[in-house]
Amino acid sequence: MESKLGLNMELVNQARQSAAKVADDVQVFIDQHTTVTVERAVCRLLGVDGVNDMDVPMPNVVVDHLLAVSLLPAGAAWAIGNAMVETGKDPQAVAEAVDSGELDLSKVPAHSDEEIRAVIDPVVRATVERINKNVAKRNAYLKEWGDREGPYLYIIVATGNIYEDIIQAKAGAKQGADIIAVIRTTGQSLLDYVPYGATTEGFGGTYATQENFRLMRAALDEVGEEQHRYIRLCNYCSGLCMPEIAAMGALERLDVMLNDALYGILFRDINMQRTIVDQFFSRVINGYAGVIINTGEDNYLTTDDAITSAHTVLASQFLNEAFAKTAGMREEQMGLGHAFEMDPAVEDTFLYELAQAQMAREIFPNAPLKYMPPTKFMTGNIFRGHIQDALFNMVTILTGQKLCLLGMMTEAIHTPFMSDRALSIENAQYIFRTMKDLGSELTYKENGIIRNRANEVLTKATDLLKEIEKLGLFTTIEKGIFADVKRPKDGGKGLAGVVVKDDKYFNPFVEVMKGKVAAE
Repeated sequence: MESKLGLNMELVNQARQSAAKVADDVQVFIDQHTTVTVERAVCRLLGVDGVNDMDVPMPNVVVDHLLAVSLLPAGAAWAIGNAMVETGKDPQAVAEAVDSGELDLSKVPAHSDEEIRAVIDPVVRATVERINKNVAKRNAYLKEWGDREGPYLYIIVATGNIYEDIIQAKAGAKQGADIIAVIRTTGQSLLDYVPYGATTEGFGGTYATQENFRLMRAALDEVGEEQHRYIRLCNYCSGLCMPEIAAMGALERLDVMLNDALYGILFRDINMQRTIVDQFFSRVINGYAGVIINTGEDNYLTTDDAITSAHTVLASQFLNEAFAKTAGMREEQMGLGHAFEMDPAVEDTFLYELAQAQMAREIFPNAPLKYMPPTKFMTGNIFRGHIQDALFNMVTILTGQKLCLLGMMTEAIHTPFMSDRALSIENAQYIFRTMKDLGSELTYKENGIIRNRANEVLTKATDLLKEIEKLGLFTTIEKGIFADVKRPKDGGKGLAGVVVKDDKYFNPFVEVMKGKVAAE
């Protein structure tokens, strides 16, 4: 892609190299550690499901037991496989025996790695085949109906009741939405377990559960088959259960997942060691399942100033790209995030927004960038809000953003009605249609505001990444360089769930999935 902004590509290369070194440095830590939620995700992928009599999810039952008997460093695959060899039970039956107290996994005689692998491998292959079929079904739909060329129209539902969400999601899809995101209930990212079954009592969103995923997937397929259009389903692969939600999404054919390497640390005060290990396995799973991940750089601009801190957004995009590559993801799955969040009272902010978006497009040409609408400066004035959203839509089409989360004019007042979504979709469709090729007609003046702004942000981001390379990621976060939020390395939630792997440890799903995409 020829740079309309005259970007210094040597700086881009330097920034990418610094980010890769940061990711490589952190990967050494990741490779040495596992977490309770990584192992619960392994349990889920091995077929451990359901809840016990106390409504505790069975993956938690197994992993809590492993932690209590100091066997977690060996990993769930080794411990369950060893018990399968000894007892002849399948993984679900092993979990139920642990729950009943019939089986103490630390007391099972250790069998050979060859024996353990021999009983685990068929279970792994069956799960992988299920994911392969999901990806093949998505690809078959897209082959039959085609896919949208321009930006995906992306809307959210957030009633708290999955059955109400389905009504709203189907309405939004029929109105023209291409992606439906089911917002998670407030606080779910801080739960160290995944609720079970269909739920109807979320607050500010709906619980992410495997059954809810299944129900919504079926509903969107129903609309898609009516309209001969594939409707993508999005949820939130973040928080203390990041890899488990990735596993559930892969099993139920989700298409898009919010999945940032740093978001949980900065905005949910989840321990950085825990998050950095969890994000790796979640991205391995998402990569294999053909899921587009969305990163959360837009959140930086809710706590920091979008004009003075734009370079931190770009630096984080480079880091998220590097972490995703380390987990084996393709660039075509990296929905790197940014947002239209500058103060509308400041002169020329539209030019600055255009510069930021065009810069992201040029630096990450293969990424399906996710562009977030104005929220920070939305008010009760719905007419101004609708105009702000229209300007956001203009930047979206001018710069070739791919996942366009539509702004809603009433979102500063209440959860948007279906009619509000219809107006937002209509607004975007009008602008995308009438300005379809305008971006390719435009050039930016040399030494003008737009080009100078983009190059200034790139220079600052490159300098910042060089500093992070020297400091290391953990120290950078402790210093509050991102989003003006400081987090201690040993603070936050979930550190107790991080353990050092021992020599027996193996994760069969990383071995099978990393760097590959199902059905391709």
